[in-house]
Amino acid sequence: LVQLVESGGGSVQAGGSLRLSCAASGYPAVYTNYMGWCRQAPGKEREGVAAIRPDATRFADSVKGRFTISKDIAKNTLYLQMNSLKPEDTAMYYCAADRVDYGLYAKYNYWGQGTQVTVSS
Repeated sequence: LVQLVESGGGSVQAGGSLRLSCAASGYPAVYTNYMGWCRQAPGKEREGVAAIRPDATRFADSVKGRFTISKDIAKNTLYLQMNSLKPEDTAMYYCAADRVDYGLYAKYNYWGQGTQVTVSS
């Protein structure tokens, strides 16, 4: 089974930065061939923010140029570096993984518990 645990969320002022981490464990490597970060704000549908596969990374237009997704293979950890944060980035952020490439579509089979990111003006 795939276990994903996010950390690094918190409150930050607009223009600030946060780095989210997702520790993955309890799975064969193939189950995390495709990973991503999704977020859900109150009253909105869950949306894909960033995705990573061995040969490419993808970002939602709303965060492109501000967020970076990366993986530390040795540590089995996924990261989301968020810079120039805006109030509209406020949401619960979820780490996700699957054997299938879902990209920015929030249809992954394995999810973390989420970590809250709040950006104030």
